[in-house]
Amino acid sequence: MAMRGIRGAITVDENSREQIELAARQLVTKILSMNELRAESIGAIIFSTTEDLTAAFPSSAIRQRPAFRLVPLFDTREPAVENSLPLCIRVLILADTDKAQNKIHHVYLGGAKNLRPDLD
Repeated sequence: MAMRGIRGAITVDENSREQIELAARQLVTKILSMNELRAESIGAIIFSTTEDLTAAFPSSAIRQRPAFRLVPLFDTREPAVENSLPLCIRVLILADTDKAQNKIHHVYLGGAKNLRPDLD
């Protein structure tokens, strides 16, 4: 078994707690499903948000799930880069898996699909 990094991102329509938490749940759920992972196999989840998202921490939505009570979660802010994608939540999940690196499914949803068109 190896530790793998699994990336993903999603955009929201507005800077609201509801939108941020819904998007974080949707993104993490999709990554777990596509990679056949359970909370017990996750070493840590790191979220970053663009500077225009200030209404909530994405990790708050994940922390509400009982299975993630012991999983280390961390939030940080992306640097303000000109012409970068606005209203974006990014995630890096570090997980133990038997999958080879080329079998890992990274997930980009909403407007974030444009960040990695090579993964379509």
